[in-house]
Amino acid sequence: MINALSHRIAAGIKSKVPEHQASVAVLQYSISFILNIIFIIGLSLGIALLTGQIRNAVIALTAFALLRQVSGGYHLKSGMMCIVVSTAGITLLSFAEFNSTITFVFNIMALILALVFAPSRIDAQTRIPKKYFPFLKLISLAMIAVSFMVGSSVLASTFLVQALTLIRIRR
Repeated sequence: MINALSHRIAAGIKSKVPEHQASVAVLQYSISFILNIIFIIGLSLGIALLTGQIRNAVIALTAFALLRQVSGGYHLKSGMMCIVVSTAGITLLSFAEFNSTITFVFNIMALILALVFAPSRIDAQTRIPKKYFPFLKLISLAMIAVSFMVGSSVLASTFLVQALTLIRIRR
């Protein structure tokens, strides 16, 4: 669905501006990325509106996206699967309500995972030179450290889920 829609949009753009240097394939890739984000945010907020969890969904969406930008993580193979899994995950995270001990443990686990694995799988996803990857790790750790001070179970759970996507087991 995402590929078909992004292809139609890309082909339409290319037909309107045929002299543009970007190919239909390049446009399609960029558009599919944008559509994924729009669908994930739109569906997550739509469900949050129905469940009364808007504030927590916004926290989860923002925290996940910010940490993911600096720490990387696993990418699903299909855009549609990404939308389904991400929307379900954000919806579940918006209901996270734990006591301070569990929140603290989740923060510790996220911090350890980020310390060991961040940044993960971002080589082909960013233009940031590899020499700056240690700074990305520090930024990731700092973000998670802030979560200790905030004490939000939604934030701690979101950071833990994102940190779990960093794990890369070498065979």
